[in-house]
Amino acid sequence: MIQEKLDRINELARLKRERALTPEEAEEQALLRREYLDEWRAGAVQVLENTYIVDERGVKHKLKKKLPR
Repeated sequence: MIQEKLDRINELARLKRERALTPEEAEEQALLRREYLDEWRAGAVQVLENTYIVDERGVKHKLKKKLPR
């Protein structure tokens, strides 16, 4: 996410503490937050996909996704 968008998220958060956001500002804030979280989750998944666990014998095992319950 580019710095301008992060700055805008922070600016809207400051405004929200000072006064009520307009409907347009609230919608913009929600969209920017969603974009930020989506990018953060994608990065976390990428890190986990490249993570290995080394057992006591020194054998590397790739992390496996948990099955849904």
